Amino acid sequence: MVATIDEQRISADDFRHAFRHHPAGVAIITADAGDGPVAMTVSSVASVSIDPPTLVFSASPMSSSTPTISRAETVVVHLLASDQVDLAKLGARSGAERFGDDVEWARLPTGEPYYPSANSWLRGRVVQRVDVHGSTLIVVEAIGAKRRADGAEDATKPLVYHDRKWFVLDDNSRLPGSVVPFYLVYGRGE
Repeated sequence: MVATIDEQRISADDFRHAFRHHPAGVAIITADAGDGPVAMTVSSVASVSIDPPTLVFSASPMSSSTPTISRAETVVVHLLASDQVDLAKLGARSGAERFGDDVEWARLPTGEPYYPSANSWLRGRVVQRVDVHGSTLIVVEAIGAKRRADGAEDATKPLVYHDRKWFVLDDNSRLPGSVVPFYLVYGRGE
């Protein structure tokens, strides 16, 4: 017997549980659609294409930054390292002053707000917005990139969010050498 769509639905709690046990990299998105800068922390950034360089992220309707980010023509996607957890918390905290005098931020020559201390960032043009049950998937074509200004990028470890906690991904997290790397499975070079 073939199950119908309704029989396959899961509860919100089961869905949340599944994703709380799925680790994700952490990014902070900044934008200004003309009414002031906004920022929000996300764990939904994913690479879509290398040519043209395209990424996607999800903007929650619960975030006060979503309306501005949804209207912006361009955004800056900051990919964070573990030593930048305070920046991640700043973008995640409701009501936080994300662009106050005590926060290191600036504007790119093109006008977007950004955090110069981020491990790396991608400036991108929004090419598509897709409404999905109230959330917005934002598709971005990268048109600029910058690595960490202090030269510490190679020594930093990625910031990971898992089960509502912050983690560092480092050499202790690596699986044994006998596990074939992902890029080799698909026949890609290093």
